Amino acid sequence: MSETRELSYSQAIQEAIATAMEADPRVFLMGEDVGVYGGAFQVTGDLVHRFGSDRVIDTPISELGGAGVAVGAALTGMRPIFEFQFSDFAALAMEQIVNQAAKLRFMLGGEVSVPLVMRFPSGSGTGAAAQHSQSLEAWLGHVPGLKVIQPSTPHDVKGMLLAAIEDPDPVMVYEHKLLYKMKGAVPEGHYTVPIGKAAVRRQGRDATVVATSIMVHKALAAAEELAAEGIELEVIDLRTIRPMDTPTIIESVIRTGRLITVYEGVKTLGIGAEISAAIAESEAFDYLDAPIIRLGGAESPIPYNPELEKAVVPQIPDIIHAARALVKGER
Repeated sequence: MSETRELSYSQAIQEAIATAMEADPRVFLMGEDVGVYGGAFQVTGDLVHRFGSDRVIDTPISELGGAGVAVGAALTGMRPIFEFQFSDFAALAMEQIVNQAAKLRFMLGGEVSVPLVMRFPSGSGTGAAAQHSQSLEAWLGHVPGLKVIQPSTPHDVKGMLLAAIEDPDPVMVYEHKLLYKMKGAVPEGHYTVPIGKAAVRRQGRDATVVATSIMVHKALAAAEELAAEGIELEVIDLRTIRPMDTPTIIESVIRTGRLITVYEGVKTLGIGAEISAAIAESEAFDYLDAPIIRLGGAESPIPYNPELEKAVVPQIPDIIHAARALVKGER
């Protein structure tokens, strides 16, 4: 049995990449400053010294070009991991992600696969302002052919990243920047966490909270505070945006009769809208005792000012207020 230790989220990512590279010579890492510099957030660390510059490749400052190389490498049987410095820069590579990686298996009749992993440091909270702080996972979750994951713990990011590297299809991995220093139990050696399966992080009877990424931890903190008032929240960590685990959400809502969705991306057309629609179209709709509440980002670019930055994305008090409104009818 694998021994479990405490690692940070970033250490768990690095260990997953190293584990995969040791096991499979087809796996390689590429991206801007992933080599000697160790990555924009120091996640890739000393991998270049362990595996050499032919397998840990610093790319030019061209997200479109790097993504194209990664797609081409995957088509030839390699298993590339492409790191974006910031998730926002995916906008520069959407042609390769959306029109090539996502579609080639379909367009070639299943004769090829694109076993590609793309990693996106995402989210606000670091003072990086509007062009470096977005949460755009719903963009890519809209595209058939892509799998999109948002691990929220060190344990899950290692296991889901290993599952992503082994997957025959392109997997987009969104890593919230504020999670990189978070520590948690991580088994040694190889293990996987399934893509497409949510996790119930806390059981409760009064309302279901479906959260993503760092919002899982905010929801759990809110649930602890509300428990002192007699309100018991069930917290579901969505983990995978596409394919979404709607059966787990439906089962929970049938039991609690109430639903709150919490995500950092802009509320309009966001992940919470898809979850709400899935409930409205399911048998769980008849069990709802109150309207669904969506907590998402404000209709604004992310500000630089730290207080404004906090104000435009859901925080623990917002979740507490929403839950009280839902359960007690307070406004």
